[in-house]
Amino acid sequence: MNQAEESPSGTGKLIVCATPIGNLEDITLRVLQALKTADLIAAEDTRHTRKLLSAYDIHVPLTSYHEHNRFGKGPEILDKVAAGAAVALVSDAGLPGISDPGEDLVRQCVERGLPVEVLPGPTASLTALVLSGLPTGRFVFEGFLPRQKKEYRERIAALAREERTLIIYESPYRVRDTVKDFRDAFGGERKAALIRELTKKYEEVRRGTLDELALSLQAGVRGECTLVVAGYDEQGQMKGIGETEPSEGDEESETEKARRLTERIRILETEGDDHKSALKKAAQELGLPRREAYRLKLLHEGKSDSDEIEK
Repeated sequence: MNQAEESPSGTGKLIVCATPIGNLEDITLRVLQALKTADLIAAEDTRHTRKLLSAYDIHVPLTSYHEHNRFGKGPEILDKVAAGAAVALVSDAGLPGISDPGEDLVRQCVERGLPVEVLPGPTASLTALVLSGLPTGRFVFEGFLPRQKKEYRERIAALAREERTLIIYESPYRVRDTVKDFRDAFGGERKAALIRELTKKYEEVRRGTLDELALSLQAGVRGECTLVVAGYDEQGQMKGIGETEPSEGDEESETEKARRLTERIRILETEGDDHKSALKKAAQELGLPRREAYRLKLLHEGKSDSDEIEK
């Protein structure tokens, strides 16, 4: 029998403990006390958690609990709680239960009528939201987007008109493509922020439009990323490729449309499209007939159709 079974501390309880997302000094006093007095610590990665425990001279038995063993290990852990053990649940970083299998363990604990306590602390989602500078009054946490292409496309399409600020977790290997897909679905002028390496030495925040973020990510990026995207403006300020739809009779509307078209062409060309292909894609994104798009391009260049014919 392990230590938790031999000498449980008393009334069993699952204690969900938020741990640092980068800087070890962000751990709370309550979490440290809970880890020190627990009978058992269930960790997503025991090797990673040992580094945290070593930093604070904590010596408590560890067991693994992660995505690949949750169905078998979850009931075992809760049996210990039912027997009177205090089990602390930790993930690699942040608050367990948010985009990790801790969600299942908490649900099963509630279903079995076992006590659950959550000790708050660091979380990448809210930290990134505040740091982004985007609206915080209403927001939605999407976590990691689906990996299957069909589900992924459907989710992005559904989020295009989400009015609340979006918070998304993404890996550094996929974030470049994700930003491009958001840009294509939401419009290039939608404001966003990419935050990477939160609370660590090389923490970085990139703020701008989705067009600008897509350009900045061409060379790739390192470190875990959180993407925060402004919500859809129900007044129409996210129409087209992200700017307000010009009202009828607006003298600058055609000029502005030509500017947006030309800017989109430029972005597509920097991503590898030839000029003809970029013009076609930009026209489709703006909902313009091919001939109208060509006319607007010439307008922005200070030419007319007749000028081109004469040449």
